[in-house]
Amino acid sequence: MARLRDRAHAGERLAPLVAPLLAGGEAIVLGIPRGGAIVARALADALVLPLDLLVVRKLGVPGHEEYGFGAIGEDGVTVLDRETVASVGLSQEAIEAVAARERAELERRVAAYAGGRLPQPMAGRIAVIVDDGIAMGGTMRAAVAVCRARGASSVIAAVGVAPLGGLDVVGADAAVAALEPERMGAVGAFYDDFAQTSDAEVMRALAR
Repeated sequence: MARLRDRAHAGERLAPLVAPLLAGGEAIVLGIPRGGAIVARALADALVLPLDLLVVRKLGVPGHEEYGFGAIGEDGVTVLDRETVASVGLSQEAIEAVAARERAELERRVAAYAGGRLPQPMAGRIAVIVDDGIAMGGTMRAAVAVCRARGASSVIAAVGVAPLGGLDVVGADAAVAALEPERMGAVGAFYDDFAQTSDAEVMRALAR
């Protein structure tokens, strides 16, 4: 089974996949914290592009939080997987409770990572959204929606690991993955080092 050493290795592997998609346009790399920020730092360094963060949060089924039924992003963006919501029988009240909890964490992270600086402008630029991996794609769909609302000229999704065919549903203009296994479980299973990323590491990646 093909593997990645760590998140920085994922960013390095993504660079030659992303470069041809930029076509000389002005681009910005946007890491999804926490882990995606480390991948994005390596990708931005390899392509000599500016780096910023884009905070999104998965909405997990109560009691089975790893199983997402949607995601929220900055600027009030909400993306729901209606089929999943129906299959697990989530009420509107339950959806709103999960969303409120995750919105509070999203706002905490936005404030913590901003450090008093304004986000880099996205209007008219190619937005390259980066994460360490996707399973169902909800967080990436929310990130794409944020970029479109902020006026990105086009949106590229770039991830370390995605299930084969999984990038087709994220809504980006183009999407690439360093690894696309036919059978996929946890994203971390495809990394030698998938240690949890701290807020401090995210800030160091952004500041470097």
